[in-house]
Amino acid sequence: MDILKDFLSDSEKKVIVQAIEQAENNTSGEIRVHIESLTEKPTLERAKEVFLSLNMDQTQLQNGILFYVSVRNKQFAILGDSGIDKVVPPDFWVETKQIVLDAFSNNNIPQGLVEGILLVGKQLKQYFPYQEDDQNELSNEISIGN
Repeated sequence: MDILKDFLSDSEKKVIVQAIEQAENNTSGEIRVHIESLTEKPTLERAKEVFLSLNMDQTQLQNGILFYVSVRNKQFAILGDSGIDKVVPPDFWVETKQIVLDAFSNNNIPQGLVEGILLVGKQLKQYFPYQEDDQNELSNEISIGN
């Protein structure tokens, strides 16, 4: 069994990508989802590495958001770029993280990601509203690691 291949079905991946597209209609923020089987590092440390490897720190407004999932570790992190961290309150990610974790604990990973992504789009609207000339700077596709 390939844990990454079996983690999300094609239809679940499609729904998550659609959620990213919908969320990005509210905000100029750039949302990505990255899934990998295992990390030997602390979750947030690994999420930061992935964030950089996906060039998420290269957006014009420094407003990239990464939803990172380590399947075997059953770990999850949300990481926002420095432009976001400069303007949002310290507890900004708490509600989103809880929504995702609640769904995960009920073994509903796709729904948790969708709900979290949509909430982030709504929350970031006040700080980084969608602009008519907004360009999609990062792929909306789910990236898959080792």
